Amino acid sequence: MDRQTSTSGDDRLSTEDRQWRRLLPGQRSRLMVFDVVARSSTCIFETEDFVIEAPNWTPDGQWLVFNCDGLLYRTAPEEDSQPRVVFTGAVTDSNNDHVISADGRFLYLSSQDGHLYEVPLEGGEARRVTGPDDGLEARYLHGISPDGGTLVHIGRRQKNGTAAFNIYAVRVDDGATRQLTDSDRPHDGVEYSPDGRWLYFNSERGAERPRHSQLFRMRTDGTGVEQLTSDERVNWFPHPAPDGSALVYLSYPPGVQGHPANERVLLRVADADGQNARDAVELLGGQGTLNVNSWAPDSRRFAYVDYPREGT
Repeated sequence: MDRQTSTSGDDRLSTEDRQWRRLLPGQRSRLMVFDVVARSSTCIFETEDFVIEAPNWTPDGQWLVFNCDGLLYRTAPEEDSQPRVVFTGAVTDSNNDHVISADGRFLYLSSQDGHLYEVPLEGGEARRVTGPDDGLEARYLHGISPDGGTLVHIGRRQKNGTAAFNIYAVRVDDGATRQLTDSDRPHDGVEYSPDGRWLYFNSERGAERPRHSQLFRMRTDGTGVEQLTSDERVNWFPHPAPDGSALVYLSYPPGVQGHPANERVLLRVADADGQNARDAVELLGGQGTLNVNSWAPDSRRFAYVDYPREGT
């Protein structure tokens, strides 16, 4: 994996100076593609050296984009392909929350400084989208509107003395921000449906016990909330397919809290309303596996990352 990048002379720490998640002894990161029709997976790239996370599929179908140690990489969705770094200017601390505009021109990412940035997909200097006047301590990006004009993210702010995680929308051109939910119960993983009519997300807003996350959707103005799953498992990160026919999501065993790494998880595929869920893949993973939308443009395949370990 080509890990060369340019420096900008600012005061950000280099990727070597930061503490990034590491693989366990005997563990690998594998970038995988699952074919929903054939019900089979193909390994695109694997490494025993680094944790890779959160693939996106570009709208033209030519590239998969993922993060590793603060940098973004892209690789062809073909076996034995070699990833190359995407230059993101001064932002060298990207996390696993990043999306691509529908026209394929821009990559939007979350930095460890808590702000959201725009970068040309071909690489270039980063432009900060969010500002300090929205009252948020941090922002976690998950979705972009079909017209490319609005990002949706999870914002963290203090509410009644504790951190609250709610859904916000921010305009790409001027950073104007709207709060769409106002709850003490955490929200995460918000993204648009392909037609722009719905926002899909996971939340504990309907939970009878702490940390029991389920899937929801609502209108883009925050009204009309519908609960899509209601089961014993802990469900995260609903991702609508480009044709609007299905969802894929990450499902933890009952009792798991949050979305930790290195758990035995399921990737489940369901109808767009959450019905008729069926198991697609069982794997060792969780955090980093399916944090962002990774459907191919054909709505037949999606990408994910697993982390197999010798002896497990």
